[in-house]
Amino acid sequence: MERYGSDTDGDEQETPLLHRGHEDKPQRAPVCCSSRYGLALLSSFGFFVVYSLRVNLSVAMVDMLNNTRQASTNHSGSVCPAHANPQRPKHNHTASVYDWNSETQGWILGSFFYGYILTQIPGGYLAGRYGPKWLLGFGILGTVIFTLLTPVAADLGATYLIAVRVLEGVGEGVTFPAMYAMWAAWAPPLERSRLLTISYIGAQLGTVISLPLSGEICFYLDWTYVFYVFGVVGLVWFVLWTFLAFDSPNTHPRISERERIYITSSLKNELSNTAGHIPWGAIVTSRPLWAIVVAHFSYNWTFYTLLTLLPTYMNDVLGFSIQQNGWLSSLPYLGCAVVAVLSGQLADYLRETCLYPTVYVRKAFSLVGMIGPAVFLVAVGYTGCNYTLAVTFLTISSSLGGVSASGFNINHLDIAPSYAGILLGITNTFATIPGMVGPVIARALTSNNTIEEWQTVFYIAAAIQLFGALVYTVFGRGTVQPWAVHSTYSHGD
Repeated sequence: MERYGSDTDGDEQETPLLHRGHEDKPQRAPVCCSSRYGLALLSSFGFFVVYSLRVNLSVAMVDMLNNTRQASTNHSGSVCPAHANPQRPKHNHTASVYDWNSETQGWILGSFFYGYILTQIPGGYLAGRYGPKWLLGFGILGTVIFTLLTPVAADLGATYLIAVRVLEGVGEGVTFPAMYAMWAAWAPPLERSRLLTISYIGAQLGTVISLPLSGEICFYLDWTYVFYVFGVVGLVWFVLWTFLAFDSPNTHPRISERERIYITSSLKNELSNTAGHIPWGAIVTSRPLWAIVVAHFSYNWTFYTLLTLLPTYMNDVLGFSIQQNGWLSSLPYLGCAVVAVLSGQLADYLRETCLYPTVYVRKAFSLVGMIGPAVFLVAVGYTGCNYTLAVTFLTISSSLGGVSASGFNINHLDIAPSYAGILLGITNTFATIPGMVGPVIARALTSNNTIEEWQTVFYIAAAIQLFGALVYTVFGRGTVQPWAVHSTYSHGD
């Protein structure tokens, strides 16, 4: 075990333990058919729903506008030459289309995050106080209901659609803080990277599947069915979550005794034993926490800009049709999902088998997962109308971003597992700001949809990424902070 080097500012020295004793290690419970990995799969399905509901509007928006309503192609005004496109079915033009300018589109696409930011910190607090299961469940259910109402809101006007998207954001805002609070009670320290990357790969898969599927639905039916199909999928998840998820190993009726003891004993030196006490002063003055805040904000600027505007870029600049658009827009997120899972396996291998200190692993993975995407994103702006190279660079950029899933992205659980939900709420509050202003700024900068305008958007995102990587490298930490426990020991990794 490692002793804290400081009890004031968290700047402890972290060195690998080359001769860690095995007698104090809890006996590992099998992975197959385990409750903790069952939770990982179920929560992964939940985040699949969360991101499906979040990004489907990005594709549907292309088909909701008057200037995309063409009989054979819907991209005749693109910067690059149009691609060949099969004739669309005649029956798919029954839905309304709207005359929204680029500024209105930016506000609609960014409005989700104005609700999302409101429930980040309250979500972390409520999950810690009342339990994360029902908070997360009802949060997603609320988002599902408002998703089903989206076509009605759009017909009423842009203002109503913006209001509905804000309410969807309010519901989804509690999901990540609640899930972090749940993993604080479920994830053994040396399995965190694996469990959390499995859990959060659902977000990438939601994007990967919903983007092309939304395109196909728009092509063969109309854009309204995008919201109905994914809304129904969300209802199915809520039923499964109600009966299969539990707040902690101690409240799970079907968990094996061996697994319950393994999980609880592995966490016994990391969790606070003062129920209801939250050291707010120490939290808001913690430099390791603010390092995560800056990294999270910086990463999300690129992530949310692409998440909301990649289909627009594919259509307006590269000239891909609604059907091609969804498939190609999903490739970057497919790469990110695969890399995120692989990086989770590698991160835990480096910590458990090679005995690398957690702080080194988190920083190395964050550097690769932030600098790599920045470099390739800038390169996209110089590919011109070379479609293959543009899509390739976008895919590499997002794929490398998946490495950060085992970097700063789960560092909350390393420095304060008892308050992970609250910490995630704090960092995600700041990290939501890019989703609010990024699309608005990007659309304001690309009013003419020229390649030069998009280069500016990519440069801004890359510069912010590099700044975040630098700050986290300097101030990030990897062990439980003194204010997060009432013990003199932390997890020795």
